[in-house]
Amino acid sequence: MKNETSKPWPLWEVFVRSKNGLAHKHAGSLHASDQEMALKNARDVYTRRSEGVSIWVVLSSSVIASSPDDKEPLFAPSDDKAYRHPTFYDIPDDVGHM
Repeated sequence: MKNETSKPWPLWEVFVRSKNGLAHKHAGSLHASDQEMALKNARDVYTRRSEGVSIWVVLSSSVIASSPDDKEPLFAPSDDKAYRHPTFYDIPDDVGHM
């Protein structure tokens, strides 16, 4: 899509949280002229049937991600820190989403 000055609208990434207590998950992308329009369009496109309780929109150009090739140097240091791996906690039965 293009705006009045024929510049392409920026691409936005949309993240939706389906229930309170859960993490936001990437739902897709859309073009919009500004953040308000991106949020409204994301609501209309990605939560039509009340599947979400919260929406995040982020300019695609602002998203920085690691590469799968960087796995070893990026994630290896945490392996030696047992406290970062909460495998010794008992999760209550009524907490089903963890």
